Amino acid sequence: MARSWKPAADAEIERQYAQAVEAGVAGEAGPRARSARYDGESGRVEVELLNGCLFAFPAEMGQGLRGASPDELAAVEVTPGGYGLHWEALDADLAVPALMAGVFGTEAWMRELGRAGGRSTSDAKAAAARENGRRGGRPRRDAAEAPPTRRVAERRAEYGAEGEEKDEG
Repeated sequence: MARSWKPAADAEIERQYAQAVEAGVAGEAGPRARSARYDGESGRVEVELLNGCLFAFPAEMGQGLRGASPDELAAVEVTPGGYGLHWEALDADLAVPALMAGVFGTEAWMRELGRAGGRSTSDAKAAAARENGRRGGRPRRDAAEAPPTRRVAERRAEYGAEGEEKDEG
């Protein structure tokens, strides 16, 4: 006997769809955002994760966010699935798992952040520079005092300090 096919009711389809989405979401790993907002007082983007944890980062560190107005930063959206943050007006996107790992943009952007950090000034850094200036500049390292490189140390161990091959006999 042939079975007769009967279409499911809309309510049943919706129930099955919700169940399938939930099953798919439950099986995915990694940090995902539930919501995000810009806190103008602290200058940070705050991200609430699905597991209930909160994460925040300085907006100026995010690629494409530096120099943006508070209103532009406040227009942050969580991408479907929760894996990204999007700013439409800034055409900026950041990945939540990458942010959690301390990656705020492309490799080039991260290098720029590192360079900017090296250029930063502090009272201690300024005092050390003044002291070095009084002494004639940055102290030079004497080549005789410098520890040998790994390769030089290996050669010395192989050939001796005089450069002649060691006699193994």
